[in-house]
Amino acid sequence: MPANKPPKAPIETFTWDEYLKGKDANPAPQSCFKQAPIPPPNEFTVHSKLEALDPRNITSTCIATVVGLQGPRLRLRLDGSDNKNDFWRLVDSGDIKPIGWCEKHGGMLQPPLGFRMNASSWPLFLLRTLNNAKIAPDSAFKEEPPTPSENKFKVGMKLEAIDRKNPHLICPATIGGIKDNMVFISFDGWRGVFDYWCEYDSRDIFPVGWAARTGHYLQLPGNKGATSTKGRKASAATTVSQPRSATPSAPSPPVSPVTIESGGHSPSYDNEPDTSSSSSDGSVSVSLFINNTCVSGPYLSPHKVHQMPSLIGPAPIERVLAETLQLCVNSAVQQKAVFAFLKGDEGGTVNITAHYGSHTHSVSLQAPETTSAFWGLIDQLCEDLLCCGNFFSNKPLQGPCSNCAKQDDSGHQGRHRSHSGSTLKPSTATKRSLSTDSATSDRGDLKVPRRIRTEAASSTTTVSEGRDARESKPPVGPPSRDPTNWSVEEVIRYVTDADHTMSTHADTFKKHEIDGKAFLLLNSEMMMKYMSLKLGPALKLCNLIEKLKTKKF
Repeated sequence: MPANKPPKAPIETFTWDEYLKGKDANPAPQSCFKQAPIPPPNEFTVHSKLEALDPRNITSTCIATVVGLQGPRLRLRLDGSDNKNDFWRLVDSGDIKPIGWCEKHGGMLQPPLGFRMNASSWPLFLLRTLNNAKIAPDSAFKEEPPTPSENKFKVGMKLEAIDRKNPHLICPATIGGIKDNMVFISFDGWRGVFDYWCEYDSRDIFPVGWAARTGHYLQLPGNKGATSTKGRKASAATTVSQPRSATPSAPSPPVSPVTIESGGHSPSYDNEPDTSSSSSDGSVSVSLFINNTCVSGPYLSPHKVHQMPSLIGPAPIERVLAETLQLCVNSAVQQKAVFAFLKGDEGGTVNITAHYGSHTHSVSLQAPETTSAFWGLIDQLCEDLLCCGNFFSNKPLQGPCSNCAKQDDSGHQGRHRSHSGSTLKPSTATKRSLSTDSATSDRGDLKVPRRIRTEAASSTTTVSEGRDARESKPPVGPPSRDPTNWSVEEVIRYVTDADHTMSTHADTFKKHEIDGKAFLLLNSEMMMKYMSLKLGPALKLCNLIEKLKTKKF
């Protein structure tokens, strides 16, 4: 071993037998739990697709993709959503079903809450998503275990439970209270930071030894003797990328499903430059800078953008968020368009108003509890507004924005600065994607994926301006030979070259994001029902599609 390389810390293990020695506590019996006596095998594979209830809107059944596995648990991501809303389910959960189950039982698949595209594009998005997709086999879905006849838990019983603030973790816990059908889950050694009430038949609680039997890592108990909660820190490799902790006092990095090393370090995102502070009342404060020399996008009025303050805060998160969102609504070209991005939450404390249609409209949102959650919302706001990712940041820009300069150099049409005097009509055909490469954010050293827009909105005011805008675009080359690789613009060119009368439907193709793959999947019924085309144009397009399918590429 090299002299300058410190030895590894010894691996710390946990066994219930050792832990319970000398303690006046008994494990809760199996009959208390809605869990199979023999944990079911996990036959799912990463990237396979299934149907799942949207946990934020349980009346909706959505398409989900398996993005991680841990023991008999699945980490799921709703298609059309992002990784901020990943959730976990057991392989024998009643919330997941094979593809086709919803339709077979008279239901209809719905877009997830916060669907990142235009709602009208959902049917075609669904078609593209399921075409040649990796479908989870029916055999992977296990029968849900029966519900216990009554609440059999007793105060003081030991069990294992999911930490709902860090749902990739399962931890030793104690029944701290009972009320009717509810039980209070108290995590051993964590000073009540993570405790919660749940129903006695919750699928988030397990008998003692469940984690060991399934190969799922069991988090070590905390240390009540510590003067402050440092967090459940551990360092270990993992095959599943985990979401950030939503708890300010205990950020949890990913942990291995098999082992964990003690004396570990905080994850890299703990090094993020912190513009937050604690106010006198204990609330977390943040500062938000508005860099109005950045691309402001098509939704905000350029004149009003230049009147925005350069700094909001330092102030509590709730106040900074409220001022930022209200400022965006007030500075909008059309308040209705920006207001539509805000999704209300029951019991929300951040109140935003908008004035349109001779009425005043209001919405209430939940205030984020942590700075990371706050900046996550700000990132989403930038994405919705199609503005530069540095338009809002936690520090002022020094000189020109590198993001805006890169976009100008690359010739992309996305996130163009709005010029005063123009009436902006943003297209709904904006495509959004996350690059797989990480880059250093201008906010600091935090590694974050760069948001890239491959197509974006255009705007026109007068005939001459519209002509100039069209002439300034780079010429579209001939479509590639393989139509499955065509972009939306190449599909439009193919259609209009074949029949110039179809040019009147170009906006429809943009609105529904009909690229080459989607184009080949269209049929007359779909075009008439979802794209509002008449029978004549639909039949013409079907003829063009059939010609393409018979060609060899």
